[in-house]
Amino acid sequence: MPKVEITVPEHLDMQIAQLVEKGEFLNREEAIEDLLSTGMKAYKTSGPVDDDDEPGFEDDGMMGHDDEYVF
Repeated sequence: MPKVEITVPEHLDMQIAQLVEKGEFLNREEAIEDLLSTGMKAYKTSGPVDDDDEPGFEDDGMMGHDDEYVF
């Protein structure tokens, strides 16, 4: 299996350590591998989010209606 070196923010490192301490994972390597795999599956399922493609409510006046919500 290829090895990858990453740098993560302190808060993520602490969360991973807590999951290992709670027994959710055997060790940090397993935790990171499983969490990364889960994230990749979620990304693959939902796809990338690109907010620039669709205008929001603030851009088009609540879909053209000034006094009501349209669903």
